[in-house]
Amino acid sequence: MSAALHDAATPGKRVFPPLYVSDGNMSVDRLAFFHILERLKTQKRTGWIDHNIPGSESISDHMYRMAVLAMCTSDTKLDISKCVMMCLVYDLAEAQVGDIAPREGIPKAEKRRLEAEAMHNFVHEMLHNNPAAQRIEALWQEYEDGQTKEARFVKDLDRFEMASQALEYERAHNAQLQTFFESSLPNIRHPEVQEWGRDLLDERERLVLGYNGTIDGDEGQIAGDH
Repeated sequence: MSAALHDAATPGKRVFPPLYVSDGNMSVDRLAFFHILERLKTQKRTGWIDHNIPGSESISDHMYRMAVLAMCTSDTKLDISKCVMMCLVYDLAEAQVGDIAPREGIPKAEKRRLEAEAMHNFVHEMLHNNPAAQRIEALWQEYEDGQTKEARFVKDLDRFEMASQALEYERAHNAQLQTFFESSLPNIRHPEVQEWGRDLLDERERLVLGYNGTIDGDEGQIAGDH
């Protein structure tokens, strides 16, 4: 998914805003961080824009529901508080670089570099590497590394939330968003989130039957289904 700043004269060309430069005033710099968070509220997720979905969700809309979903798990082996916080910061770099879509042709290594650069700017220029900044950075890095059970769970929530939103847009706009299911639900590995995904596909099937129509493909079969 991607929500971006583009050069109006060159459709599809992403233009990154300049990185913040600290003036040494901690109060001013801290407020700069608080204000940059607004971009997460106003920037739309590019995948929906590309499919002409009106009034599509913002980056922070997506992260907020993920955080609530994390609170709904019954998995006692997870650190739920960590998962909730991770949901709220895992896409934080997009406040600076936007939600870069694969179609834009930016290599994954460059995307990772840009996002790491943005996080470093937030942590050091805006928040002066204070304890809160270190906590945010650690959570973001843990998600990026994808090695802990919490990071893997949050990644599955990212996939499930996107599929949920796709179903809601199909229902609201009579849209065909099959690719969003195919690219998300089959990759879910957490057993409980897999169950949520199966419930979602059942709901989608009932929706299709209600429309007396059909959906091509296997609806993004979830791992473990037979």
